[in-house]
Amino acid sequence: MSDYKTEIDALSSLRATNGETWGIDPEYAARMRLQNRFKTGLDIARYTAQIMRQDMAEYDADSAQYTQSLGCWHGFIGQQKLIAIKKHFGTTKKRYLYLSGWMIAALRSEFGPLPDQSMHEKTSVPALIEELYTFLRQADARELGGLFRQLDTAREAGDAAKEAELQGQIDNFQTHVVPIIADIDAGFGNEEATYLLAKKMIEAGACAIQIENQVSDEKQCGHQDGKVTVPHSDFLAKIRAVRYAFLELGVEDGVIVARTDSLGAGLTKQIAVTNEPGDLGDQYNAFLDGDYVESADDIANGDVVVKANGKLLKPKRLASGLFQFKKGSGEDRVVLDCITSLQNGADLLWIETEKPHVGQIAAMVNRIREAVPNAKLVYNNSPSFNWTLNFRQQVFDAMAEAGKDVSAYDRADLMSVDYDETELAKDADERIRTFQADAAREAGIFHHLITLPTYHTAALSTDNLAKEYFGDAGMLGYVEGVQRKEIRQSIACVKHQNMAGSDMGDDHKEYFSGDAALKASGKDNTMNQF
Repeated sequence: MSDYKTEIDALSSLRATNGETWGIDPEYAARMRLQNRFKTGLDIARYTAQIMRQDMAEYDADSAQYTQSLGCWHGFIGQQKLIAIKKHFGTTKKRYLYLSGWMIAALRSEFGPLPDQSMHEKTSVPALIEELYTFLRQADARELGGLFRQLDTAREAGDAAKEAELQGQIDNFQTHVVPIIADIDAGFGNEEATYLLAKKMIEAGACAIQIENQVSDEKQCGHQDGKVTVPHSDFLAKIRAVRYAFLELGVEDGVIVARTDSLGAGLTKQIAVTNEPGDLGDQYNAFLDGDYVESADDIANGDVVVKANGKLLKPKRLASGLFQFKKGSGEDRVVLDCITSLQNGADLLWIETEKPHVGQIAAMVNRIREAVPNAKLVYNNSPSFNWTLNFRQQVFDAMAEAGKDVSAYDRADLMSVDYDETELAKDADERIRTFQADAAREAGIFHHLITLPTYHTAALSTDNLAKEYFGDAGMLGYVEGVQRKEIRQSIACVKHQNMAGSDMGDDHKEYFSGDAALKASGKDNTMNQF
């Protein structure tokens, strides 16, 4: 970003070449330029792709340098996360946003709330990316606008030291615009449909696209049953489609996250095409469950037979027409999926698991790294897991394995509040606290995200407010539970008019109309109470 003085000088020269007829103040125009650093979504995609690539390299050098994000379903939610991050930590470095297909389906579909099955409008995905970046760019404009107003005040007071300090803050301003890892589900159709949607997502600003190896029209949430995977050739075609979309649009270091659902997916819709023993298709088919046949007498009408391991195999086919994988083959299929994806264009992996267990993830990643040493994961720290119960059970099992007395605990009931103050519960909470750092170090996880946090926080806060406001507390339920906390925690949106752009609008009115501007931020604005 150009420094403040350079922008003013450039616009002064531009005005001079056009005479004084323009009637503009070069400093005001410079402010507007700096408040709108990113002109298009592609500007954002190129900028954030560079951030991700640098972060990936830093993680390769030091696994403590992992990254994090939270899922968003509305631009305001994403904006507030970044404002909070800057407020509490002073930097947005290594903090991203995640765009969840689950939350779009549940909260953004015109059909109403839907399960995570790719039934929502595909156009809602790029629309949300654009919305998120609109709000993040407004956060930039709002914060810079405040600095500009402080600069004017310092000048009016003749405080040169304060003026210099503020100009330094403007010149070194850190944008709220960060990478978004965006969920394209299984591509919403064939590889051409995937390419077309990926283009729209990138044009909206996405630098990282996550795609999964499920069948597009059979897609299920990764934490539900009934998942159906596709042969590797189908999945790789979609990975290539996304890469071509990045390259066509000039985002040469765009990031592709290849997700495998094979750990929990026991079904396939297709038998893979295979040309020779040991090729990818043959490896995929080797996981099919079925019976070897000796003759045509073993084959019933409508049965499908394939040659596998030098023999004729009759795969088990369900009434739905789907074929079944061998029980217990999930981890082997995950490892093959991940190696294949990384060797054919993917940059990062996503392994959907049924529980948060560092040892389980590490076991798979270590096998993957035998073929691809720098393999890195994006991991879903999912609200679909019961984190308290899972980690208490992990501690229980570790204690039992170590020969410690666990007779005071009921393993099936460890969620009970009765155990909250026990050493087992405290150990479990400590493991939850360090899970991300432990998994980054031991299991190759570069990026930790929570897919649906604001879905749950919105429900929890609304429940608490409704209980108080419509109960005996009345208005005190809002004041004590919301507004007083906002004021005391310096939550920016307590000044909701300012957050919605009122002060920026006043600035523009002054730029455009001078002393004749009718501004909203006068003494009678009730926001002055804050």
